[in-house]
This record gives sequence, structure tokens and C-alpha cells, in this order.
Amino acid sequence: MKLTLWLFAIAILSAEPCRAEEVGGPLRLTLPADCYAVPGVEFSIYYDNIVLTETPEDYDFQVTCDIGESTAKRWRITPQEADVGDHPLTVSVSDADGKSLGTAKTVLHVTKSDAGANRPLRLLIVGDSLTHATHYPNTIAEHLTSAGNPQWTMLGTHRPSAAKTGVAHEGYGGWTWQRFAAHYEPNPDGTYRKRSSPFVYLDKSGKPQLDPQQYFEKECDGKPADVIVFLLGINDCFRLNPDDPESLDDGIKAVLEQAEILLAAFHKAAPQAKLGICLTPPPNTRESSFEANYKGKYPRWGWKRIQHRLVQLEIAQFKGREQEQIFILPTELNLDPVDGYPTNNSVHPNPAGYGQIGAEIFAWLKAELAADAR
Repeated sequence: MKLTLWLFAIAILSAEPCRAEEVGGPLRLTLPADCYAVPGVEFSIYYDNIVLTETPEDYDFQVTCDIGESTAKRWRITPQEADVGDHPLTVSVSDADGKSLGTAKTVLHVTKSDAGANRPLRLLIVGDSLTHATHYPNTIAEHLTSAGNPQWTMLGTHRPSAAKTGVAHEGYGGWTWQRFAAHYEPNPDGTYRKRSSPFVYLDKSGKPQLDPQQYFEKECDGKPADVIVFLLGINDCFRLNPDDPESLDDGIKAVLEQAEILLAAFHKAAPQAKLGICLTPPPNTRESSFEANYKGKYPRWGWKRIQHRLVQLEIAQFKGREQEQIFILPTELNLDPVDGYPTNNSVHPNPAGYGQIGAEIFAWLKAELAADAR
């Protein structure tokens, strides 16, 4: 156990931000190493979500893959059982004159529909207002309830009125990595806004301590989760300064250090659990949605620059750490930045958009269930 915690400490100290200009060419073309799909469930890579520009329509995107098809704004696939397997995928971007502006690669893993059938699965979801809304946890539950899936249990003390049967989580509007790792409220009022982190308890000396093991003992029948999914980052980074790259990187690095603290505590409490880090979703394409929410104080282009850099640094921080049970979930790829959002909300998707987030988390779960069976 000491060795595992040491490895987490090394990750915190040694993970230096990659320089933005070194990643993805002038458009900062960014793809995670892996993405996931299952037969019968649509998966897409929306071009606007993988480049840093206000006008993605001005560029030509070419996707090379042995399955799927390209459209004006995305590459898409609804796999069939015959597509099960690994499919290398390359995205190339060029300008109107045909000049290459960047190339990036990923691997699409299509997992068979009955992966993990009937095995037990204890799932904990941790997040902010996107999780609080409960739409995407409901989507995950719907997929998991279909034939060929595990006997699932969702852990959590939060069951909003929108939650369907069996759905629970630890998702609270406005929360951050740091709040989950450290916040203690001595005088809770029964609301999610004035309460302690569900993972923070008073120790024998009366001091607040991060203690997921006690959470599992008290709130989860004494049994740890098999999988813990984290979808955070918006509240942590929304007010950083996108006009100062050095300050932006410092701010994001500080956030990721808080993430490492929470991940290390969960890894200690549940060393066999898979820890899934969702890449922070992109914003609504409409500037009018930001104007409706923030009256000009926070324009879309500001948050887009922050979110895109956050995704780059999340990938740099967490890639290649599967031996530590840390995995990257490419939830920023499959969310339609136009039709996946209402017209008047900048960062909270509509039910269709939440469904796209839930579908990609489900596809990753299936891939991990298949890996466990090998």
C-alpha cells in the first residue's frame, strides 16, 4: 500500500503541463488515446470538440477508419456486432487551401453487447451539477438494465427526484475536486449546498479527514465500489484567466493536484476499484447561451479555451496509469455542442446531450467488463 501511495505522490510532483503550442498544431487538435462504443449505441466525434477555434466550419476534417462515416460536423458510427474489436482512427485537419493543420490518432474499442453479463457491478458516480441533474446516470442505468449486462448497483447518498429506480450518486451543483477532498460543514442544513463532503469525517481528535473507507462502511453496506467515475472540472476552472497561458496552466495544475488527493484516498480504500476520469465536456456552441447565463462576464470563447486546455492537461496527467487503476473516459468527444444543448444554457446539456455523455461512460464500462473477463 505504501508503494501505491508513493506512486500517486510521484504523479502529483512530476506531471508537468505540456506546452499548449506543442499539442495538436495551430488548432490544438486533441484526441485521447482511446474511445469506446458498443453495438446498437451511436458514438460520434464532433469536430468542434477536438480543436480550438471559434469557426470549426472553416476547416476540412478527414477521418480515416475502417468503419463509420463522416458528416459536415462529426464522424459517427452505430456499431454492429460484426464491428466488435479495435479500430485505429486518424483525424486530419486542413484549411481552405488544403494546408495541413494537424493530425491526431485514437483507437475505437467496440465491445460486444453481452460483456459482463450477470456479473455484479457496484458503481459510484461523483460529480457536479451535470451529475446532480441525474440525466446521464439515468442513461447509464437504462443501458445497464438491458439484456446482456451486469447485475448493477449504484452507490451514493444522493437520490434527486429525477433519479430513476436504483439510481444514486454523489453529484452536487457547484462542487469541485477540492470540495469533495476536503470540505467539512459543522452545521449542515440538510441541503446539498451546506453539507460536508460525503467522504470527509471527523477523526478521533475531532479533525476533518478524507476517509472514503468510512464512507463505504457507513453508506455502502461495508463494501467498496468496483468502479468509481468522476465528472468534475467546470467549477474548478471556470473562472481561470484564459488570456494568461502560464497562469491558466498553474491553475489547472493546482486543480489536478486536488484530483490526485481524492484519487489516492479512493485507491487506498478500494485498491481493486477502477477510477474513471471523465474528460471535461465542451460548452454550448452558442454565444447567446453564455450571454443569457453570464451577461457578458464570461464569454464562450473564454471558457472554450479553458476547457480545451483542461482536457489536454487531464490527458497528460492521467494517461498510461492503468496499472494504478486510473482510466480516461473520453466524454468530451460524443457530446453534440449544438443539438446536445438547450439554446439558453452554456454548460448544462439537454436530455439528448446528457444521454450522449451517459452512453460513452456505459461503453467504457463495457470495455472494462470485457477486459476483466480475459
